[in-house]
Amino acid sequence: MKHTLLIALALMAASPASAACYADYKAKQDNPLRLHYGVAKLPDSACTPGAAAKSLAPRLAKDGWTLLNILSIFGPEGLDQRKASAGPYFLRY
Repeated sequence: MKHTLLIALALMAASPASAACYADYKAKQDNPLRLHYGVAKLPDSACTPGAAAKSLAPRLAKDGWTLLNILSIFGPEGLDQRKASAGPYFLRY
């Protein structure tokens, strides 16, 4: 029994943990010009700035927004400090 438990623990330690990843970004709309800062949850495959932009741009475009730039990529530990700044665009897209 102990042997099986040790093997199970070793396998769990060897497999990479899937941590949530988020991006904060800036976006705009034209006519009239509107800007917003937001925070979005990203799929595990989009945890780099380039991949985040490819993932987020179409989601924003559905509502008429154009992604200006990805400011940073971070984990769940960075959500609380960005929530107030993102306002209604916190995890909206």
